[in-house]
Amino acid sequence: MNLDYSQDFPYKEKIYLNNASTSRMPRSSISAMSDFLVKYNELGPDSAASDNYVRERLTNLRKEISELIKCRPEEVILTQSVTDGINFVANGLKMNSNSNIVIRGSTHEHPANHYPWVRVGQRVELRNLHADETGYFELDSFKNTIDERTGLVALSHALFNTGAILPVEEIGKILSEKNIPYFVDAAQTVGCISDVDVNKIKCNFMSFNGSKWLCGPMGMGVFFCRRDSGELIEPLQVGGESAIFHENKIVYKEMPARFQAGFRNWSGVACLEASLSYLKKIGMKTIRERNIMLANLLREEISKINGITLYGPEKEEKRTSIVSFSIQDKDSKTLVARLEKENMILAVRDIFTKKIVRASPHFFNTESEIQTVADAIKRG
Repeated sequence: MNLDYSQDFPYKEKIYLNNASTSRMPRSSISAMSDFLVKYNELGPDSAASDNYVRERLTNLRKEISELIKCRPEEVILTQSVTDGINFVANGLKMNSNSNIVIRGSTHEHPANHYPWVRVGQRVELRNLHADETGYFELDSFKNTIDERTGLVALSHALFNTGAILPVEEIGKILSEKNIPYFVDAAQTVGCISDVDVNKIKCNFMSFNGSKWLCGPMGMGVFFCRRDSGELIEPLQVGGESAIFHENKIVYKEMPARFQAGFRNWSGVACLEASLSYLKKIGMKTIRERNIMLANLLREEISKINGITLYGPEKEEKRTSIVSFSIQDKDSKTLVARLEKENMILAVRDIFTKKIVRASPHFFNTESEIQTVADAIKRG
């Protein structure tokens, strides 16, 4: 069935294939943000009526997110970015000095899920899993890397450069049996693939944002903290929203308030709530199927180019809709710059030290847009 959602995204001047960085927002989400600001001011900011209105938005958003990743609403902490959630764990996790943290680091990892752990490595041992050019590592090697002193394993669900989906559920099973805390960066999967389930992954913590595949606003992120794991982390911030002063000491409130000091992006909440409602009507299974169809079409067309190298898994079930490539004797930065001048937005990313071109279509892109971009790439 030919499904066209492009009419819900009123931006016709450019072909946008950089959704793995920041997605476009549907018209309804932009309207929801504007409508919230108007109503909030009409009710009177800092009034009882506006307070109830904000609480309703927060409750609805947490409910939508909890249904999306299969958790409890109180396990949803709102942040401004994926990086916020990562730093909650990296800087707040209570560990002994003889502990170790296991990551899939180096220049094959996104800086947001690398740099915070490197800094933690100044006070505990940091262990890096060896990754090949696809980004994968051997499970046997992983099992040999963790031990009784491992205080945390931190992995990306899918890779920002190749789109490869890592075996996070298999890793989660291993770690849950050993009672080792587990953090997952799901920035590249929530909203892009059809089933992100924290119960199947068995993670203690997860972070993702609203401005990538969820088609929400910048400045909205989500940090999932399993209810029985909240005490593993010392909150980085404290305020009247997150704690009380009792018997001359600070006592943290229950989750999610425990980690929610100072959050004020109410208009972002309204916008992301609208985006999730929009995506829910389409269905994550439909979105996943369409994403893969568009990615496969692009891969098929550009694979005809002489000297091209495609990165990421061949099997579609092992990748997101990211399509990464390089062309022999062609500079990736120059190609992306030329495409932008022709109103086609892609991105340059790294695989180790190699610069590659990354396209990341989403469900609202059309087959004709994919063909137009493929033809432009073929022109060299």
